Amino acid sequence: MKYLLLVITLLLFVSCSSVKVYSDFDRSVDFSNYKTFAYFKPEIDQVKISDLDKKRILKALDFQMSAKGLSKSETPDLLIGFTTKAKEKIYVDISNTYGFGWGFNPWFWGPNRSTIRTQTEGTLFINIIDATNRQLIWQGKGRGGIQENFKKRDERIALFVQQIIGNFPPIVEKIN
Repeated sequence: MKYLLLVITLLLFVSCSSVKVYSDFDRSVDFSNYKTFAYFKPEIDQVKISDLDKKRILKALDFQMSAKGLSKSETPDLLIGFTTKAKEKIYVDISNTYGFGWGFNPWFWGPNRSTIRTQTEGTLFINIIDATNRQLIWQGKGRGGIQENFKKRDERIALFVQQIIGNFPPIVEKIN
């Protein structure tokens, strides 16, 4: 019984920390030609989040793009922008406080206890644009829970960016 409770707690913790990641790209583009990047300021300026969170995202992008072998430049091959979206999810938990053991017991009805909790689910879109023709060539999207705990915010945002940029550059399978 003690181990079951531990496993359930661990699964809840892991599921809350996960980031679901998706990406899409232009299959006609040769991504090996790109070596430098800069940020697409017009898009980033329109994002409705705090300047502190913008700085966190930019710092994480700097780190991830450098790890991919790309460098910042005044004359970039790529422009990187991002947008965000958030929605509030509401969870209602109802439990019966009387009865024996686990599960439904029709013989012992008691008062129901309800708890309501909310969590913000955020989505971060990272857009990579060819600087020459200003066409979107790659887009990554990460969705997951966001806590208002500012101590963990740097790590959470870095995780979002790392997971999303993990799919860049895309691996294109050649069909013969």
